[in-house]
Amino acid sequence: MQFSEFSEKVVFVTGANSGIGYAQAEAFLKQGATVFAIDIEENRLVQLKNTYGDTFDYVRGSVREKSDIEAAVQGAIEQFGRIDILLNTAGVLDGYAKTLETDEVLWDRVMDTNVKGTYHVTNVVLSHMLERKKGVIVNMASIAGFVAGGGGAAYTASKHAIIGYTKQLDYDYARDGIRANALAPGAIQTPMNQADFAGDGEVAKWVAEETPAGRWAKPEEVANLTLFIASEAADYIHGAVMPIDGGWTMK
Repeated sequence: MQFSEFSEKVVFVTGANSGIGYAQAEAFLKQGATVFAIDIEENRLVQLKNTYGDTFDYVRGSVREKSDIEAAVQGAIEQFGRIDILLNTAGVLDGYAKTLETDEVLWDRVMDTNVKGTYHVTNVVLSHMLERKKGVIVNMASIAGFVAGGGGAAYTASKHAIIGYTKQLDYDYARDGIRANALAPGAIQTPMNQADFAGDGEVAKWVAEETPAGRWAKPEEVANLTLFIASEAADYIHGAVMPIDGGWTMK
C-alpha cells in the first residue's frame, strides 16, 4: 500500500519499542511520515533512529506517568511542529487472571496503562489538534473488547472501556475536525504473547486452530490496517472498531 499523504504528517505512537507499536512506527516511516514515539524501553527505537534519522525521534517514558506524557508530547511538538495522527498502542496483559486471582496491584497496572494512559495521552494531544481543527486518533482495543476469553478480568474490562471511550471521543469531537477509531486485534504474534508459545507451544497451536483463518497474524498486518484507517481514504469512518482477528469474533 502506498499513501503519499503521510509524507506531510507527524505521527505520535505509544508503546513503539516492540510488537504492534513498533510495526506501526516503521510502517508510517516507510510511507514518508515523521514519527515520534514513547516507550519504557528503547532498544528497537534506537534502531529506528539510526535508520530514519531526522524523521524519527523518541523518549523513554511510561503512559502511566502523566509527567512523562506531557514531556513527550511537548517534545514532539517543539521538534516537529504538530501531531497529526495519534496511535494509542501501549498496553499490558493480565495473564488471563480471573477476578478472584486479580489483586488490586494487577488491576491498577492494567487499567492505568490501557485505559488511563490512553485517556491522558489523548487529552494532551487532543488539545493541540483542536487548535488546528484537524486530527486522527487510533486507539488499540482488542477482541477482548467484544467477547470474553481474550484476556482476564482486568484486560477484558480495559478493552471494553477503550471501545466505549473511542466512540464517545469521536461523538464529542467529530464536528471539530477530529476522527477517532479503534482497532481490535485477535491473535497477533508479539512479545506480549510469547507465553503462549512457551514449551511445546500447545496454547499457540490451540489459538490458531480456534481461529477460522487458521493462524496467528503478524504485527505488520495490524500496522497496514492502521495506515488505512488513519488515511484520507477512511475520512468517513468515525467511531468504528475494526476487528483484525482472522474471523475469531464471527463464530
